[in-house]
Amino acid sequence: MNATTYQVGPLVRVTLPHGGDAWLATTHRDVRAVLSDRRFSRAAAVGTAAPRVTPVDHQGGSLLGLDPPDHTRLRRLAAGAFTARRVAAHRADVEAAVTALLDDMVAAGPPADLVAALAWPLPIAVICRVLGVPVEDQDLFRGWAGRLVALTADDPATITGARGSLDAYLADLVAQRRIRPADDLVSVLAHAGDRGDRLTEEELIAFIVTLLIAGYETTADHIGNFTLALLSERERWDELAADPHLVPAAVEELLRHTPLEAEVGFFTRVATEDVVLDGGVVRAGEAVIPRLAAANRDAAVFDHPDRLDFTRAVNPHVGFGYGAHHCIGAPLARLELRAVFTALVRRLPGLRLAVPADSVELLPNRTMRGLRSLPVGW
Repeated sequence: MNATTYQVGPLVRVTLPHGGDAWLATTHRDVRAVLSDRRFSRAAAVGTAAPRVTPVDHQGGSLLGLDPPDHTRLRRLAAGAFTARRVAAHRADVEAAVTALLDDMVAAGPPADLVAALAWPLPIAVICRVLGVPVEDQDLFRGWAGRLVALTADDPATITGARGSLDAYLADLVAQRRIRPADDLVSVLAHAGDRGDRLTEEELIAFIVTLLIAGYETTADHIGNFTLALLSERERWDELAADPHLVPAAVEELLRHTPLEAEVGFFTRVATEDVVLDGGVVRAGEAVIPRLAAANRDAAVFDHPDRLDFTRAVNPHVGFGYGAHHCIGAPLARLELRAVFTALVRRLPGLRLAVPADSVELLPNRTMRGLRSLPVGW
C-alpha cells in the first residue's frame, strides 16, 4: 500500500510486529462496522497480546481504550469543551495565531519550512490553551508526545519514561487547578469528581494525555500533509486560491484523500462473538483492525476515489473515525485547518514547493504520517 492506492476487498490476514496476527478490514462498510458495532471491543484489545505496531501500549484507562458505558461517561465530561459554540469562541484566537505565525514566516523571507513555521506551533498553542497548559511548557509537551507515538525504540523504557514524565507534569497541573481553578479544560476535569462523575486520578491523567496528543500531533501532521498534497497537484491549490470559499469542502476532501495512518494497527478491536462482515467472518476472540485510509478510497462509495475533488456532493469519510470513538476534537481540528488554508491561499496564492515533491521527507518511526519539513517559496 502507498499514499495513492489502497487495496479494498475481503478481510486480509496481517501479522503485526507486536502481538501476532489480525484481520484487516478495508472496505468502507466493514471499517464502519468494526468502529461502531459493540461486538468489537476496544477494551479487550488493550493491555493484552492483541496485535499492534507499537512496542508499548499506553491506551489502558484512556478514552481510546474503553468501551461504553465507561467510554460514554468519560467522553461526556469533555464533550462540552468541543461543542460548536465553545469551539467557535476560539475562532478569533486561532485566526490571530495563524496570522502572527505567517507574519513571522513572511518576514523571514523564502525559502521557509512550513512545518516548523506553522504546522507544529499552531496546534500545540491551541490545544495547550484549551487545556490550560502554560505557553512556556509547550516544548516539553512536544518532546514527550513525539516519543509516545514511536513505532519502535532501541529501549522501550524511553517511551515509558516519556509517559511517566508527562503523567507527573499533568498530575502537578491538576493539583494546581484543584486549588486555583481557571477557565480551561483541565480545571473542568479536575473538579468533575465534585459533581459525582467519579473520575479517578488515573482516568483523569490518561484522558488529558489523549486530548493533548489527539489535539496536537494529528492536526500538525494534517497541516503539513495537506499542504504537500495541494502543492503537488498545482491545479488544486490554484482552485482554492481562486475561490477560498471552497476551503471547508477541501478540508473534508483532504481528510478523505490524504492519510494520517503511517502503518496499520490503529485501534485494534477484538470480537466478543462471531461477527459476519462483508469481507468475511471474524470469530470470537480474533483481532480486527479498521484500515481508515482504505475505507476512504473505497470505489463503491467514492467516485474516482484516488482523485482530489473539492466538489463531491457527499463525502462520508472516516478521517475522524466513526461511531462511539469518533474524534471528540474534530470541531476544533476543522476550525484550525480551515483557518490555516484560508489564510494561506489568500495571503500566499503563489505558494510553491521549494524542493521536488518526492524529496520531502516523512518523520521516521511514527504511527502517524507526518513531514519532517516542508520547504516552500512564494
